[in-house]
Amino acid sequence: MFHLRTCAAKLRPLTASQTVKTFSQNRPAAARTFQQIRCYSAPVAAEPFLSGTSSNYVEEMYCAWLENPKSVHKSWDIFFRNTNAGAPPGTAYQSPLPLSRGSLAAVAHAQSLVEAQPNVDKLVEDHLAVQSLIRAYQDSMAWTSLTSTRFSTCPPPLSSGDRNQHFLCGRSSVGWRFEEFLQRKWSSEKRFGLEGCEVLIPALKTIIDKSSENGVDYVIMGMPHRGRLNVLANVIRKELEQIFCQFDSKLEAADEVMSILLHGDAAFAGQGIVYETFHLSDLPSYTTHGTVHVVVNNQIGFTTDPRMARSSPYPTDVARVVNAPIFHVNSDDPEAVMYVCKVAAEWRSTFHKDVVVDLVCYRRNGHNEMDEPMFTQPLMYKQIRKQKPVLQKYAELLVSQGVVNQPEYEEEISKYDKICEEAFARSKDEKILHIKHWLDSPWPGFFTLDGQPRSMSCPSTGLTEDILTHIGNVASSVPVENFTIHGGLSRILKTRGEMVKNRTVDWALAEYMAFGSLLKEGIHIRLSGQDVERGTFSHRHHVLHDQNVDKRTCIPMNHLWPNQAPYTVCNSSLSEYGVLGFELGFAMASPNALVLWEAQFGDFHNTAQCIIDQFICPGQAKWVRQNGIVLLLPHGMEGMGPEHSSARPERFLQMCNDDPDVLPDLKEANFDINQLYDCNWVVVNCSTPGNFFHVLRRQILLPFRKPLIIFTPKSLLRHPEARSSFDEMLPGTHFQRVIPEDGPAAQNPENVKRLLFCTGKVYYDLTRERKARDMVGQVAITRIEQLSPFPFDLLLKEVQKYPNAELAWCQEEHKNQGYYDYVKPRLRTTISRAKPVWYAGRDPAAAPATGNKKTHLTELQRLLDTAFDLDVFKNFS
Repeated sequence: MFHLRTCAAKLRPLTASQTVKTFSQNRPAAARTFQQIRCYSAPVAAEPFLSGTSSNYVEEMYCAWLENPKSVHKSWDIFFRNTNAGAPPGTAYQSPLPLSRGSLAAVAHAQSLVEAQPNVDKLVEDHLAVQSLIRAYQDSMAWTSLTSTRFSTCPPPLSSGDRNQHFLCGRSSVGWRFEEFLQRKWSSEKRFGLEGCEVLIPALKTIIDKSSENGVDYVIMGMPHRGRLNVLANVIRKELEQIFCQFDSKLEAADEVMSILLHGDAAFAGQGIVYETFHLSDLPSYTTHGTVHVVVNNQIGFTTDPRMARSSPYPTDVARVVNAPIFHVNSDDPEAVMYVCKVAAEWRSTFHKDVVVDLVCYRRNGHNEMDEPMFTQPLMYKQIRKQKPVLQKYAELLVSQGVVNQPEYEEEISKYDKICEEAFARSKDEKILHIKHWLDSPWPGFFTLDGQPRSMSCPSTGLTEDILTHIGNVASSVPVENFTIHGGLSRILKTRGEMVKNRTVDWALAEYMAFGSLLKEGIHIRLSGQDVERGTFSHRHHVLHDQNVDKRTCIPMNHLWPNQAPYTVCNSSLSEYGVLGFELGFAMASPNALVLWEAQFGDFHNTAQCIIDQFICPGQAKWVRQNGIVLLLPHGMEGMGPEHSSARPERFLQMCNDDPDVLPDLKEANFDINQLYDCNWVVVNCSTPGNFFHVLRRQILLPFRKPLIIFTPKSLLRHPEARSSFDEMLPGTHFQRVIPEDGPAAQNPENVKRLLFCTGKVYYDLTRERKARDMVGQVAITRIEQLSPFPFDLLLKEVQKYPNAELAWCQEEHKNQGYYDYVKPRLRTTISRAKPVWYAGRDPAAAPATGNKKTHLTELQRLLDTAFDLDVFKNFS
């Protein structure tokens, strides 16, 4: 405030002669003078005859006009008078407008400057001081008189005598029936009501209505908990009786179609996801073409004051990183809110950029209806208790203006209350909560009327040899003429071509064939994440770059078939939280698309854990919404240190909803499909490219959608034994939940002394060690490819096949990590606890892996020794 006033005092208006002199000596200061003292309601740039080159001349005219309106041409006199009268942009130069009382006073004041020149400096300084004081109070949001913050540093700029004077300043601006009903009916429920920001409802309706006028057909809305019931009832128009049947819960993480996102002030300033998603706004593969952000600014975060919650004056300052317009508006002024919301909608429609509306409000009942806010903000809530509800304020204003009368107002209140009471009565008769009422996009064609899948079977995921060969040939070529690729890539493509001739695939080619075949069937595929175009391990190369022409690229996958679906492969920003959240929403809205997100390393899903824990894992249980998103998480102990080894499979398995102590009915028809339908997500760790191919195709050919978590390999991408034959991918083949032993041990199962169960890459370490020890007939190795839902039926057959074998689980992860704690109790349930299930693997540890290569190899050898020492467990029997 002090700095502003100091600058203002220096920038007093000049006489015409002084102005000319000063312009030549100190142009920037003169420009600031004009900006500070003019009272335009319309920007000068909006006038058709003005431009940047004419600003100096306009400033001269304006300063001269201030001294004497007759000293300038009549046209300038008209322009300045109209501007002060509030002329709309583009019209101030036209015929004179009727002068309002305020405009006449302003002109009279300007004329008086000539007669009282010695007082000019004082008058201008006082006017600017008043404006600065008002602006400072607006900055600190002190107009609400609810709380003081450290941003409010505004000493009174006027003397005691000045405070009795009148100053001409710019004019300040001068769904709420529903919350009272909920408070009466559920006074002790945590419903996170909207009291204190009831204006949000007409604000949202205004944004939607204005956007609809501008061509928007659909609106996707994401919101936090506060006000959710009111929005459902009065914006989305969900049936009231359904709302009264069951309170729904939606949390903030968050997505022609327009998106509207609602935020709380504390979350908007404090959650990194806001910054991450703003930086997605202009990226080609992530843009929403403009999102309207509405911030319900409670001026408090649960019990935390703004001075403790953020370093910036406004909670919305984070939006400045993308130059989004930010409108701060008093939520107790409905007309100002409606105006701002219209402008925001028009901005988004015109420029397709993000825009923020900051509804500065308060929270009448604390964080929830059971919370006592007086514990922590006593003075603030003493003021809130005195605040009239916005509906009452606005009704009194309209009555005083004669727009409505008191009986009409009371009649409208009574009408809505009657609607709510009738819906409340009907809700008592609701025997079953209709699930379809809680699905905002019920995926036509997927479900029957009662919400069940139309079938419970999955066709073969195999393909004909011709299709496999065609995809392989395209994957090993450059289908664009005069396109120069890197020499190293030429060798990679040549190797692919040789594999196709030999009827084999590696990991990258198997993925290519799965994607390419689905594109042929009209399935849109979207693969995103850091470095997915090339692949973190230089294995994918789905986007080729011309070595001689900048920005010239080729995606061979989009050249497979004449009428194929599009393939979108896009490197993402260095954000896991925001990007995974985006892809989750994409998959939810597109059940007929295969949407995959790949972590650069599996460890990096850590920073997206909120999305995984809050939405992907429990999404169907929380919101009756299925989702088919696929997470590709590179995983494996390769001696690369603790930050690049583990995708933390134990976390995903711990969140699986199956019961380890209950053996399901193994004779049930379509047992494997029913298991998939009942689970909350599918967790797999494939050991062969062919099985990876099948699980990707199965994901989209299933008659329902479940999230799929795949722990993908690193060293297996180029492992010479990690190859699959075309024979494993032909018609009639399918994904193998378990790959049983098929070597000498399986020929004489009675001679097998130990049956090892494992998953993923460690299988190749075990087979190599078994061969080196010449134990191929004594030790059988069974791979569990699908960990959840657990393949009880297939594993029971494996155990029964080797009656004399002891059972052991082998993993390369540490004992307190990986799969052991998930697999052991389920294996024990499978065999009715007839035998122990031993452990062969690394000891418990705090870190996912050692950072020392030699220690890594020592640990690996130790687990292999345990796995093949047939006497190691005898002392524990």
